[in-house]
Amino acid sequence: MRFFAGLLLLAVLTAAPATAEESGAHLFAPCRACHSLDPAERGLPGPNLAGLIGRRIGGDTAFDYSPVLRRARDDGLHWDARRLDAFLADPAEIFPGLWMSMRGIEDAAQRQELVRFLTDPASR
Repeated sequence: MRFFAGLLLLAVLTAAPATAEESGAHLFAPCRACHSLDPAERGLPGPNLAGLIGRRIGGDTAFDYSPVLRRARDDGLHWDARRLDAFLADPAEIFPGLWMSMRGIEDAAQRQELVRFLTDPASR
């Protein structure tokens, strides 16, 4: 009986999301350890990501960014879907010296789903 319960739990935990919105939420789940999309939520290890697209890089005034992101902010760089996709593919390549430790997402389709999730509040 325990064996079948374990199999059921494994199936639920590894089930593929049914929609693109669910897929984006599923892909964002590991990010929630450090980031929030709720504009009122503060005090996390990473900056708040509400309203990310169009925002100046390093633009969350309540967060202390790594020097490379402060430089990007001072240079007037902004987040757009293309820059976010490149960042999610290889954060350290886009911003060498970044304090955030993330390997990057190799699968382009998954990156696009996550970018769509982050850029379109209606998809949440």
